[in-house]
Amino acid sequence: MMKAMILAVSVTAAAANANIRITEYMYSGTGGEFIEITNLGHSAIDLTGWSYDDDSRTPGSVMLSGVLGRGRSLILTEDSEATFRAAWGLGLNVLVVGNVTHNLGRADEINIYDAGANLIDRLTYGDQVFPGTIRTQGRSGNPGNPGAIGTNDIASWVLSFVGDSFGSWTSTRGDIGNPGTHIPSPGAAALLCIGGLVATRRRR
Repeated sequence: MMKAMILAVSVTAAAANANIRITEYMYSGTGGEFIEITNLGHSAIDLTGWSYDDDSRTPGSVMLSGVLGRGRSLILTEDSEATFRAAWGLGLNVLVVGNVTHNLGRADEINIYDAGANLIDRLTYGDQVFPGTIRTQGRSGNPGNPGAIGTNDIASWVLSFVGDSFGSWTSTRGDIGNPGTHIPSPGAAALLCIGGLVATRRRR
């Protein structure tokens, strides 16, 4: 019985961790580069012990912290926290880890690990390595459809532009993106809406 309970808790924890996803990145800009991860699950996740690394794939390279609530995002940036917040007009509801020294290159990789050093999400990119894919220079990249999230399929990612479906805007330094405000693509939003209607009808 006890073993079954421990297994159930472990499975539940793994399922929760799997809801942390890479949802935006920009490797180069007038301001500091950044990576956004978002909690797409239904409950808050404690990021204590979690970490990020680039293509060296070494857990623990850049440590994360804080509790990431449902639908909330965390930003990693080479800027200081204060500078990044000011440039993008971000409030304290967005977690920001500043002064990250593991900088991204034009062709690189983003790896997110949980507290047990398990790989939770990975995005391998590079317009020169994967012809026809985006180059996030001065404009961030977003998953172009729901299926692109968590699949390491850079071909499905798109560049941000002011007025896009992700709610992108221009920072005070001229970069375009939507850090800290992950909005699902129209297709994903429609699915969420349909799911909500179905759930409401079932409750009735």
